[in-house]
Amino acid sequence: MQTTIAALAGSASYTLLRVDGRVLHITLNRPQVLNALHPPAHFELAEVFDAFANDSDLWVAVIRGAGERSFCTGTDLKVRAQLGRDDYPPSGFGGITRRFDLDKPVVAAVNGLALGGGLEIALACDLIVAAEHAQFGFPEPRVGLAAMGGGVHRLVRQLPDKVAMGLLLTGRQVSAQDALAYGLVNEVVPGARLDDAVHVWVEDMLACAPLALRATKQVARRNLDHPALADAVRGDYPAVEKMLESEDAVEGPRAFAEKRAPVWRGR
Repeated sequence: MQTTIAALAGSASYTLLRVDGRVLHITLNRPQVLNALHPPAHFELAEVFDAFANDSDLWVAVIRGAGERSFCTGTDLKVRAQLGRDDYPPSGFGGITRRFDLDKPVVAAVNGLALGGGLEIALACDLIVAAEHAQFGFPEPRVGLAAMGGGVHRLVRQLPDKVAMGLLLTGRQVSAQDALAYGLVNEVVPGARLDDAVHVWVEDMLACAPLALRATKQVARRNLDHPALADAVRGDYPAVEKMLESEDAVEGPRAFAEKRAPVWRGR
């Protein structure tokens, strides 16, 4: 039996969950350690993202950290030192970095430090909106580790080579403004305006047909598996077929012809 968001909201220990219409808001809730994550938090987040993926009433997710200082500072190193290892679910750090079948949009609202695994979580999201005091970086080499939760792979794909390698090989942190200049984030705003800025992005997505967004995300992500453009265009994308066969594919053109706003059903 699938666990629901409502059930998780009542039992979650390391996340705060709130549903607002079609949107799931996830807050990493370990502010006493700057929202660093330990194994129980990873597995709890995996359940959250499983429930989000399986809930047809939820179309977009937003993830942020509790407090104003940190989005997530990665692995809780004190816990790792005690255990002598990391322990993640198959879906990766934070239950998302190795989750490659989630076609629903996910937005990272970076309200402070996004370091190590925290940056890996943000990179695994589709959009990043950052507070102007946010900092980004992979400090793992400075503690004898590497960003192997997907961070190394994503960073060299999302940034110019020298920029990515400069960050990866030094453990340096970059400001939100530099991250914006590099194309790492979509928007930077004062901390007090972060929620409002995220809301605008989410509302723009909700104005689109949800199955169209899922088809778009699936194609955009899977096409990277095909080096040749022709193979990417001819690829198999089940979400596209579902979109084309949906009621929303009929509603969109009809609403346009009738000069009214479409009413999306997600089916």
